[in-house]
Amino acid sequence: MTSLNYLEILVEDIHSTVIATTDKDGKPVTRVIDMMLYDENGVYFLTAKGKEFYRQLMDQGYISLSSIKDKRSISLRGKIKNIGHEKLDEIFEKNTYMQGIYPGDTRSVLEVFQLYEATGEFFDISDPNNVTRGSIIIGKTVQKQTGYFINNTCIGCGKCQSVCPQRCIDISMTPAVISQSHCLHCGRCKEVCPAGAVEYR
Repeated sequence: MTSLNYLEILVEDIHSTVIATTDKDGKPVTRVIDMMLYDENGVYFLTAKGKEFYRQLMDQGYISLSSIKDKRSISLRGKIKNIGHEKLDEIFEKNTYMQGIYPGDTRSVLEVFQLYEATGEFFDISDPNNVTRGSIIIGKTVQKQTGYFINNTCIGCGKCQSVCPQRCIDISMTPAVISQSHCLHCGRCKEVCPAGAVEYR
């Protein structure tokens, strides 16, 4: 799936997320915020100008969010910007429950924020025997590849595959190859490798 497919899941299916910022003392603060819209330029949410959350967004320009539903999760971290009332009417048209919370012209107190440059992950454990992982990229940013990888010092013994919970290591070649889209990042392969060929990046 593409990043846009994952954003569709985030907005249309999961919808409610936990967003983290920091308070004036540098301590983490979280709250539940609905993701209202998405497009090829990012994800959109809103808040009222009088809230402390609004001030934190304006000061920090960066968020981290996590969401989960039916054993599928999405996490994102990246830059946000205030786009004012742009897309506000579209958000209210699409998310009709907002019309009851902020009826009539009371919606004018709200402003829209766009998560426009971010990286993240999709993780699906709904089928425990076939866990799926995917990378999400929004905007002009580079996703750093993380996880366990097998280097050229591999001796082809197969011990890594024998302890892998998902059996997602292909030992038909040397060096063996870990399927990143199914890896749990548990590190068992690294623990048992006699050649020290498994490395975490």
